Parts: sequence; C-alpha cells; structure tokens
Amino acid sequence: MLAAWERAAGSCAGSRAAEPAPPALPSSSAADPRPRGWRGGARRSAGGAARRRGLAAAAASGGWRRAAMGTAAVHLLLLLGLLHAGPGGEGRKGWRRRGPAVRERGEAAAAAAAAAAESFPLDFTAVEGNMDSFMAQVKSLAQSLYPCSAQALPHDLRLHLLHNASVTCNDGSPAGYYLKESKGSRRWLLFLEGGWYCFNRENCDTRYDTMRRLMSSREWPATRVGTGILSSQPEENPHWWNANMVFIPYCSSDVWSGASSKSEKNEYAFMGALIIQEVIKELVGKGLSTAKVLLLAGSSAGGTGVLLNVDRVAEQLEEMGYQGIQVRGLADSGWFLDNKQYRRTDCIDTITCAPTEAIRRGIRYWNGIVPERCKLQFKEGEEWNCFFGYKIYPTLRCPVFVVQWLFDEAQLTVDNVHLTGQPVQEGQWLYIQNLGRELRNTLKDVTASFAPACLSHEIITRNHWTDIQVKGTSLPRALHCWDRSLHESNKNGKAPLKGCPIHLIDSCPWPHCNPSCPTIRDQFTGQEMNVIQFLMHMGFDVQKMAQQQGLEPSKLLGMLSSGN
Repeated sequence: MLAAWERAAGSCAGSRAAEPAPPALPSSSAADPRPRGWRGGARRSAGGAARRRGLAAAAASGGWRRAAMGTAAVHLLLLLGLLHAGPGGEGRKGWRRRGPAVRERGEAAAAAAAAAAESFPLDFTAVEGNMDSFMAQVKSLAQSLYPCSAQALPHDLRLHLLHNASVTCNDGSPAGYYLKESKGSRRWLLFLEGGWYCFNRENCDTRYDTMRRLMSSREWPATRVGTGILSSQPEENPHWWNANMVFIPYCSSDVWSGASSKSEKNEYAFMGALIIQEVIKELVGKGLSTAKVLLLAGSSAGGTGVLLNVDRVAEQLEEMGYQGIQVRGLADSGWFLDNKQYRRTDCIDTITCAPTEAIRRGIRYWNGIVPERCKLQFKEGEEWNCFFGYKIYPTLRCPVFVVQWLFDEAQLTVDNVHLTGQPVQEGQWLYIQNLGRELRNTLKDVTASFAPACLSHEIITRNHWTDIQVKGTSLPRALHCWDRSLHESNKNGKAPLKGCPIHLIDSCPWPHCNPSCPTIRDQFTGQEMNVIQFLMHMGFDVQKMAQQQGLEPSKLLGMLSSGN
C-alpha cells in the first residue's frame, strides 16, 4: 500500500506488449500506452519537427508523453514531499531546501519508477486523518503517469487447472485456481471460496445433483471477474486493488480440510487441504517466490478453511526456502459457534444437523486434517474442535483478521432459527440476542476483528463491502490499519497506531442496530426496510423492550434509528 503508485508503474512491465496503439491526438491528461521500443522510431523520425512545433506536434509523434509525464511526475513529487514534510515546521523547511533539486530530478524519477517498482518509506502522519482521500489522489496520479497500470490491465481472473492431476475435486475432475497477475506487485491475495459441505454419501449425492459446480470443475468458466477485495478497481478495493489475485474455487466439500482421494471404496475425493498446497507450489513458479506478503482469505467455509490452513501455508513456504514471505489470514464469516441449537433436530443433512455433530461425522468421512498445534489441545477423536474459530485461534502463529457478523445467517440456520418473514417468537428473539452476546464474547481476545451487529453472511467479496462500518471505521480502512500495524511491529515493535483501530466490535444488542448494515428487503413486497421496520417485522415489541432496558419507548426508537 505504501508504494501504490510504484506498483501501478511496475504492473505495466508485463502488460505493454498487448496494448493498442495510441490515439492520434491525445488529451493533455492521457498517456501513450505503447512500450518505449514502439515509440522510439516515431520519436527519432519526427523529433526535429516536434521540437519546432511544440507539444501538439510532439503528441502526434509520441514525444508528447514525456512532457506530460514530467509535469505529472513533478505534481506527484510535490504531493509526496508535502507528505514527507509532516505537520512540523522543520519538515517544511527541508522541503524548501530540496525544491531546485526536485525540478532537476522530476523526469529522471518518473523514468526510474517506470523501469523498476521498488518501494520507499513514507511518513503518513501528516495525512492520517484523511488517508483514503490521499491514497485516491496518489492512485489518480499514478494512473495518469502510467495508464496501462489500471485501465489496460485485464480485470478478469483466468482459470488454471492443476498440473498435478492426482489432486482433484470431489468427482475426480482436476482442481484449479483463477489468477490475475500484477507485475511489479509483491503482494498476493489467495481467496478460498465457501459453500457449506457434505458429510456422508447420501447428502454428498444430493449436493452433486443440486450444486455440482461445488464438487466438479467440468463446467467452470474460463474467466471470473473479481469483486470486493478481489476487485482491481481502486474505488471498490482501496488497498488491495493492485495485488496479485488468486481465487481458488471450492470443489472438495470438506471445509478445505480433506486429504483423501477417490477410489473404489470412496465414491468421492476430499482433498481441500491438498488443493491449497498444490496451488501454492504452482504459484511459486508464477512469481509468488518473490512475494513480500501473502494474505490467505476466505468466506464462510472458506473462512474456516483460512483458520485451518494459514499456518500450514506458512510452514510449506518456509520448507520450500521462502522464509521472507509474511503469511497472514483473513477469515470472513467462518467463525462459527458450537452452541446449543434453538430447536434440536435429527442429523439428516447440513441444514438440520448440529454443527458439532456434522463436523464430527465429516472429519472422519473426509479424512480431515487439522493443525498440529490445535490437535494437541484435544483428546484423540476430538479434532473436530479445531473447526471452531474461538478454539483454534489461540493456537495460530500467523496473524489473522476475523470478520464476522454478530448475527450470522448461516449460524442461525444451523441453529434452527429460520427467519421466514413471519414475526419471530419471544424465545427465538431472546435466542438471537444471546447469539450476538456469545459471538461478541468469543472475539474479545482477537487482536484484529470487525464484527458489525447485522443479520447477514459473507462480506469481503461483495461490491458493497466498503459501505459497512463499525464505530465509524470501514472494513477496508480497518484492514489497512492492520497492514500498517503489522508493518510497524515487524519494523520496530511499536504499539498499535493511534487513530487506526483494528479491534472493532459493535456493542448494540439487536440485529441491524448498526445503520450501515446491508439493506434488508421484505420477502413478500420487495420493499426496503429500515432498522425499526425490520425489527417490527420480526415481532420486536418496543414497549416491552424499552421497559426491560429502563427506557422510554421514544428514546429506544431514537437509539435504534441512530444505531446506538
């Protein structure tokens, strides 16, 4: 993040050859996307005329770009100079002393940045209060200098099936991954898809009939468009937009834990843990070997998969000789509770079965593996405990950021609380409130967390993920603060940065009491509902709840409207 404009420049290195020829008369803010080799002949043949006729003729011949780059480079250096100066007077004096040198170095600095994407230290203290705005300006300048970085790079992630055909999806078809490389970036984001699981032959057969793409690669599309944290658009993905993006489809139905192949005895293969290892091996040959940071992210079952695999990925890279790569985890909506169901039912399928029983059966069926450090905390046969976030988290070595809705829809589903549009019963309402309290308690010792009091499931790949806030801080901002805190702690052991929170948990006690929660619509009318309408829809008794809280009903409604 600290070198956003340089990464934009560096990403051009691998994409220029395929770029189209420039327009004949570009505007002053445009830039020629052709590589220097393409422009050289035109510049030499018309160089004299360009000098005589000025910038307009130079634009037609290709030399216009240097002038535009020089101007933009000076603007960028001025911006970075103001940043370096900081709030104190001494810094500003230093900038004035360097003024003449900057003018002399402007064009050289731009050329050097285009040739190599090396990072340099920046002091962000001066813009701490408005970091997102500052980063937007830097990225805008970077794109004006090197437009191929953001506009011409392909936004699609392309499918790569694993070379090792023995590592497969459930049905024996080859597993794989989608990749969008970003030349010059040393940050990699690997995302594990979610999608429940199956734990016996019967419900795996049903899953294969109804959700085949989660068990087979045979119908996977050739490309995917990244959204949310996988987006390559700075507006949608402020701090990871220019990372190398990897989307690993979920086709093992084992919460990314299995290690058993298909055979005459086993109708299905369960190789989730092995798929991750094999993807890492292939990515090393595609640039991962030079990575600085690898963020293993995932949603739902993929979020749980992050907790189960993040340390193993770090160990794998160390064994391969890449000790310098910082491996981190981002678990979204995978922090489940092994709590008592609201209404107990027989364990027939993934929806009706209690989470503990489903995982007990599944781990045997999948030949599931869990991290050794967690396994040692429990008796033999009780490894299923490691699938629950609050039990495995204390055993992890890699830093992990946990994103979890306090009223997660998947958790409520397995707890047999079904919100079908009918007003909830009082017992259900109390159960839902208690679920929020229990989840909040399990997160109190998690260093980096983001837990809005919303009724939803999954967030980091949604295109509205930037809108959700906890205590005035958005999720991308919290992740950026986490990045910075890890950078600072690795550098000199500093305490968490002031004004940059990373432990964000809503304290309000009801679903959707946070006004930034995703929009809820009435199932029957399709109309949007505000928080009060939603709570009324669920059977919320304002008078009774106000009495329990010792408040006037009007004051309680005001608190709900403001999200307090």
